[in-house]
Amino acid sequence: MHVVVVGAGEVGTSIAASLAPDHEVVIIDVDPDRAEQLKYEIDVLTVSGDGTTASIQAAANVGEADMVIACTDDDRTNLVVCGTAKTLGDPFTIARVKRTEYLRTWEGSKGAFGVDFMVCTDLLTAENIVRVIGLPAAVDVDPFASGLVQMAEFEIASESPVAGQTVREADRFESLTFVGVFRDGEMIIPHGDTGIEAGDRAVVIGSPESVQAFATDVAPDTTPGRADEIVIVGGSEIGYQTARLLEERDFEPRLIEQDGERARWLAENLPETMVMEHDATDTEFLAREHVDEADIVVSTLASDEGNLLVSVLAKRLGVDRVIAVVDSADYVTVFEEIGIDIAINPRTVTAEEITRFTFDSVAENIAVLENDRAEVLELQLTEGCKLVGRPISELVEEIDATFVIGAITRNHSLVTPRGDTVLQPGDHVILLVDSEFASDIAALA
Repeated sequence: MHVVVVGAGEVGTSIAASLAPDHEVVIIDVDPDRAEQLKYEIDVLTVSGDGTTASIQAAANVGEADMVIACTDDDRTNLVVCGTAKTLGDPFTIARVKRTEYLRTWEGSKGAFGVDFMVCTDLLTAENIVRVIGLPAAVDVDPFASGLVQMAEFEIASESPVAGQTVREADRFESLTFVGVFRDGEMIIPHGDTGIEAGDRAVVIGSPESVQAFATDVAPDTTPGRADEIVIVGGSEIGYQTARLLEERDFEPRLIEQDGERARWLAENLPETMVMEHDATDTEFLAREHVDEADIVVSTLASDEGNLLVSVLAKRLGVDRVIAVVDSADYVTVFEEIGIDIAINPRTVTAEEITRFTFDSVAENIAVLENDRAEVLELQLTEGCKLVGRPISELVEEIDATFVIGAITRNHSLVTPRGDTVLQPGDHVILLVDSEFASDIAALA
C-alpha cells in the first residue's frame, strides 16, 4: 500500500514508523531538515514543502496513493491537504482535527472536506480520560470485541495486596488472563509462578466484570464502585468534552475555569456540572472548595506547565488520583516520575487511533502499550488461516513470536483461552504481542 503522511510531528512520525515496515510510506513536511532526518531514522521517502499544494503532493505521487493521512498541528491545513489529494487521485483520506465542530460537520455529511475518515484529538482524549475514570486503579483501559472484552493496565503500588503474589495467586477470576508484566522497561510473558513486584505494570484481558473485580484486588482502598467526587481543572475543549461525557454516564463533576466568559459558556452547556470561575492554582480556594476530598482530579489546562503545577498541588492536598493531559510526549515520563498517577498525551492517543484504522484490514482493533513496546490486537480469524483448527498450546510453541492470547469471543460470547482451546473460523481473538512481531501475527489471521 502506498501511503502519504503529511506532517512529521509526533503524530505523523509515530504513524509512519508503524506503517513503514509493511508499506511504501512517503512523508511530506515543511521543514527540510526534519524531512531529511526521518529519511534515515525510519527508512521512508520524504518530500519537503507545503503539503496543501498540488505540486508537492504530486512529488509524493499522491495521484497513485492508496491512502493520505493529514496530521499536522493545524486543522484547516489538514482539511485542505485532503481536499487537494482528492483532485489528484482517489486515495482514502484521513484528517486529524482538534475542533469538534469540524467532526460534527463531517459526521453530518460523510465525505465533507474531501475527508473519508476524521479523527478528533480532543474528543479522543476525553474518551480516554473517561475510560480511566471508570476504572480508577488502571493507568490504561481499552474496550475490544464491541465491549465484551476489556484490556487494562495496572501499576502495582508497594501497598497493593497483589504485590508479592504470584500470577497464580492473583488470578482468581474465571474470565481474566494475565498477558504481560512490564518491569524496568522490559516485557515479561507471565506464567503461573511469575512474581508480581511493586512498580510493575500488569496487563490483563478479560470480561469487564472480571477486570473491575481485579482492580478492586489491586487497590481496594482506591477503587470504589464509582468516583463520586470528580474535579476537572480547565475548561478547554478537552475539559468540556470530559465533563459532557461524564454527565452522559450520570456523574456530576465540578469544573474550575478562570476565564469568566468561558466559564459562563460552560455553565450554560453543562447542566449537571458545577462550574466555578477561579484560578485553580489558588491553594486557599482549593482548600475552601474541599478539592482535597475529590476521588479524582483531571487537569486539562492549555499548557503542560499549568497542568504540572495543578497536578502537584492536587497531590500535595492529598487527592487520591490525578490525571493530567500532557501535550508533549517528552514530558509524560516527567509527570509520572514525580508521582502523577496518569499522564495522557493527546498526540499518542491520536496516532494510536489512526494506526488502528490503517490496520483495519488485518486487525479489528489495536491498542499500543508502553511507548509502543507492545500492542494488543483484535483479529477476526478467517476460514483456512494458519491459526484455526489447532490448540493454542501448539500455536505458542510453533510461532516464533512473543505473544499471549488473552480472550476469544465466539458467536458474541466470551471464551476464556486455555492451552487446549481450539481456535475456529469467525473467532475474534484478542492478544498481546511484542510490537516487533505485530505485523507477523496479524498476517496469520
